[in-house]
Amino acid sequence: MENGSAAKKRWGFQGNPELHAASEITIRGVLTMLLSKLNQSDTRPVIPLGHGDPSAFPCFRTSPIAEDAIADAIRSAKFNGYSSTVGIAPARSAVAKYLSQDLPDKLSADDVFLTVGCTQAIQTIITVLADSKANILLPKPGFPYYEAVCQSCHLEARHFDLLPDKDWEVDLDAVEALADENTVAMVIINPGNPCGNVFTHQHLQKVAETARKLGILVISDEVYDHLAFGKNPFVPMGVFGSITPVVTLGSISKRWIVPGWRLGWLVINDPNGIIKEHGIIESITGYLNISCDPPTFIQGAVPDILGKTNEDFFSKIVNIIKECANTCYEGIQDVHGIICPSKPEGSMFVMVKLDPSVFDDIKDDMEFCVKLAKEESVLILPGITVGLKNWLRVTFAIEPAYLEDGIERLKAFCKRHSKKT
Repeated sequence: MENGSAAKKRWGFQGNPELHAASEITIRGVLTMLLSKLNQSDTRPVIPLGHGDPSAFPCFRTSPIAEDAIADAIRSAKFNGYSSTVGIAPARSAVAKYLSQDLPDKLSADDVFLTVGCTQAIQTIITVLADSKANILLPKPGFPYYEAVCQSCHLEARHFDLLPDKDWEVDLDAVEALADENTVAMVIINPGNPCGNVFTHQHLQKVAETARKLGILVISDEVYDHLAFGKNPFVPMGVFGSITPVVTLGSISKRWIVPGWRLGWLVINDPNGIIKEHGIIESITGYLNISCDPPTFIQGAVPDILGKTNEDFFSKIVNIIKECANTCYEGIQDVHGIICPSKPEGSMFVMVKLDPSVFDDIKDDMEFCVKLAKEESVLILPGITVGLKNWLRVTFAIEPAYLEDGIERLKAFCKRHSKKT
């Protein structure tokens, strides 16, 4: 006791501030903040134009074949135990067969590592490549989870631009200027999140040739594979694995509309054996040995999910998304203060440019999104979250009636806040 009060006890633990800082730049972190700004007295439904998960809407229900595969896996009682840390053999073989359909060099089960969604695949490859002097090249705009993982691993992230006036192609001159002897990899996302673009075969070949020149890996995030509905077909980066080593990241989350099932993969496209020669495969296996695995029964369902889902299901989903993309693009043309530089052709998103100068009381994209959530119960992701200030990422993959309602609310909001002339 001192001066009549107890001395404050010192405890030897505290939270890690770096983890808190890293989580603040994620999409989930920003959307959670926007949800807290909603007006609870607004009886209208919330319009979720901020995240790529349409699974709650009936028109986006997954394939009955996928549902039956899960039920059959559970009822078989064959998948109640622990999995191998890299995934069970039948599931790895099924992923290899599924991806090999689009590749010149066929994959084997040994090329496939199963992960808890694509997020664990990202975390795995970033952690494996992290070194005290290393740096990695990330797209801007991009998916902020890459930055978050880099920050937590103390891996320096450098950013190259995607070019809106060239359908969001990679600025390859910038890639070459950014790279140095400590650069380990570059990341591309195709089809594009957040831009809604689909890279051409020719452009992907140039990416591969640039990476080979620099002596770096290409990490190709293809979680939206085959969700392409414009002039460019989806081309997997693994097609160019003989030019430069490629690590492909993917999952069943988006094409099957089941992000909650948490089944992803990390795949090696490297017929020349460069990745193995440099110890990356051994490191991936080592990391997964001290990490968690996808649920075994989900893995047990993978061969039927990948092998038996019919094309009618995929066509239906792509057609719905295409119609929603058209509705979004055409509707945004009439929204004051927002410009859409190109029509979305893939994934579930489009990037649109905000002009704060036309509004009375909105200074930037974050304030725009906060006020929109509060006044109209519409959630849109501020562009600063994905690396572009005064842009917005709009998700169009929702129930069409909700999308139309959301665009009308967006129009009313922009009109109400516009400067009076």
